[in-house]
Amino acid sequence: MIEMGYLSVKEAAEKWGMSPRYVQRLCNEGRIEGVLKDGQRWVIPQDAARPEGKRPTPEVSQNGIFNGRKTENFEDFLRANEGEPSENGENEGFTRSNDERERNGTVRTAMPLINTAYAPGHAREAVEAIEDEGTKRIAKAELCYFSGRSAEASDIAEEFLTHKDLALRMSACLLYAYSNLALDRIPRARQALTQIRTSAEELDESTPLIYKAYTVFVSTCANVLLHLPQAENAIPIKRAIHVLPAGLRIFALYAEAHQSYLDGKYGSCIGMAEAALALEAEKYPIATIYLHLVATMGYVNLKQMDKAREHLLRAWEIAQPDDMIEAFGEHHGLLGGLLEIVIKKDYPDDFRRMIDITYSFSAGWRKIHNPYTGHFVADDLSTTEFTIAMLAARGWSNKEIAEHLDLKTNTVKMHVSIVLQKLGITQRTDLTQFMLK
Repeated sequence: MIEMGYLSVKEAAEKWGMSPRYVQRLCNEGRIEGVLKDGQRWVIPQDAARPEGKRPTPEVSQNGIFNGRKTENFEDFLRANEGEPSENGENEGFTRSNDERERNGTVRTAMPLINTAYAPGHAREAVEAIEDEGTKRIAKAELCYFSGRSAEASDIAEEFLTHKDLALRMSACLLYAYSNLALDRIPRARQALTQIRTSAEELDESTPLIYKAYTVFVSTCANVLLHLPQAENAIPIKRAIHVLPAGLRIFALYAEAHQSYLDGKYGSCIGMAEAALALEAEKYPIATIYLHLVATMGYVNLKQMDKAREHLLRAWEIAQPDDMIEAFGEHHGLLGGLLEIVIKKDYPDDFRRMIDITYSFSAGWRKIHNPYTGHFVADDLSTTEFTIAMLAARGWSNKEIAEHLDLKTNTVKMHVSIVLQKLGITQRTDLTQFMLK
């Protein structure tokens, strides 16, 4: 029972127009004058001043996209959308406090280059500026991977696969897995993915909070791009996102948007990407590239090609100064032929490299994805055939595909016939079972 003159967290939240979760955090951080701990709960003086800095709760539309937002920076955006703890405590374990930060001290950051703010064209300087040697090595592996140098990334990551620091170890596993997909060293990629899954399953109350968040982050990223389902007992990234440092939070929103895309929720996919991009995302170039690409994917599927092209060009503008070419090869099959339309003519050498990455990455991707999911994604198609098949599987007519790719309708019809023959099917509607989502 709350003593006379005091409010519960819920009552204070209602009074101040905040979420109970945020009021709980303010109590933990000592930001409410006169707050007291009564056993396991906080009690707040009735006359305590409303803490400054909390923004109005945004409205949410039916498709989950936040409307009417007035947040001024990314921290406010994330704080406003942490969500409430459920009655079964599903968010428990992801509320941080000053005491925990003091107990854990300074920790290394997972995927440090993704989490580093730098101006495009200065990625190498950003890596060299990192003081901790282990963190610097992992950041260098990231730089190698994202610029299409998988062998170098794999070699560096291998040094840290058994490192005692969980942030470095999980980062190394993620980089090692994806690098070795492109190198057609599938047993090594599977080994790293298994280590990631095992680490995620072994999380318990003794695991420091930030390392829990890093593990959830890496596990989510490992599964989403491979289009693999999360384990039944996996912690959703949305429960850990507010614990992550800013750069990783932004990339986590890319993963969330990508998952919405896979679920066929293209409006939500675009909404999450656009919201993150509007809120200081471009301080973190790698995450921003991936956000622009996932927005491109969403707009392609809604046939809003001008907006899709705009996002692809913006991604390339950010990526080109540091040669961050890998993401374009990874996402080729989902970009609806826009690399051919937008990049090929003006950047032919870069386009050829993207296609080389596409072939090598996709071959490894399928060797992991197809056996695991039982969904046989076609692997005997050229990039042009695959692009046309992807669009046809999504209901595009031959005429629409021809106009989009600047081809003759008969040429598209010929490619579709070749695809059907290669896949051993006779109906255009059967393409969906062989294509990416």
